This record gives sequence, structure tokens and C-alpha cells, in this order.
Amino acid sequence: MDIGCGDGFFVLPAARLVGEEGKVYGLDIDREVIDRLKEEAAREGLRNLDLKVGEAEAALLCEACADIIFFGSVLHDFKDPAMVLMNAKRMLKHNGHLVNLDWEKEHIGLTDKIFGPPLWKRFSAEEAGRLIEEAGFRIETVKEAGPHHYMITAKP
Repeated sequence: MDIGCGDGFFVLPAARLVGEEGKVYGLDIDREVIDRLKEEAAREGLRNLDLKVGEAEAALLCEACADIIFFGSVLHDFKDPAMVLMNAKRMLKHNGHLVNLDWEKEHIGLTDKIFGPPLWKRFSAEEAGRLIEEAGFRIETVKEAGPHHYMITAKP
């Protein structure tokens, strides 16, 4: 599951990767984006992609069905990230994994130009980890994911 899948940067490759035997869910609040992703999936013949429009705070796409729930640079965007994480816990299988990939909370480069979301909006790895643990997850790893991102993996 890609929660806050946006334009499909992660959800489309995931659907290609799992093949016909797998299933990938994508959820986003933007109906136009989901409609475009549905068109792209149809053009590619990806019948294993289930795309939904909705707020992550209110979305339960299943109970204990997901092997992986992925947040790709979006946890800081939700109105209530704690609720989103609690929903993720309900959707994950007992042996599933939560993956949070996000921007470091730092300036990038030698100029004041900031790539990605504004610094005030970002969660540091520590802040995101605390939210994830408070939702009932056990952090497995916190790693650097390139020069400007971190990735947290956790289990329920």
C-alpha cells in the first residue's frame, strides 16, 4: 500500500514489480491524480493496482491484509499523522512492515533554496520515529536513504 501515492512515482513501479500474483493499493486525496494513474495503469495493462481517492485519516482499505505500507515523503502532509499511522497498523498483517521515506530536516546545498517541503513542515527521523512508536510500532531500522532522505522501517 502506498498511502499518499500522489502521481504514482512509487505505486506504479510496485505494481510492475509484484506482477499479476500481487496486489498494490494506492490512496490519495487528489481525484485527478488518481484518475490519471488509473488511465496509466490501464494503458500498461496493470490489473493488480487498486487506486482509491480518500483521506488517509479516514481510510481503512482492509483489515490485516497488507505486507507493506509505504509512506513516500508524505507523513508530514497529513492533518493527523498519528491517526494515519494507527490506520496503517490496522491494515498491516501481523508480520508486515511499515516503511517511511522522508526528507531530512535540513537545508540542502550552499544556497537558501530548499528542495522538497518547507523545513518547518518536515519531521526529523527522531520525530517520525516517535510518532511511529506511539502508534504501536517497533522501529527496526533508521537509515540514510541518499544524501537528503531517511528511511524508517517498523513492524506492528
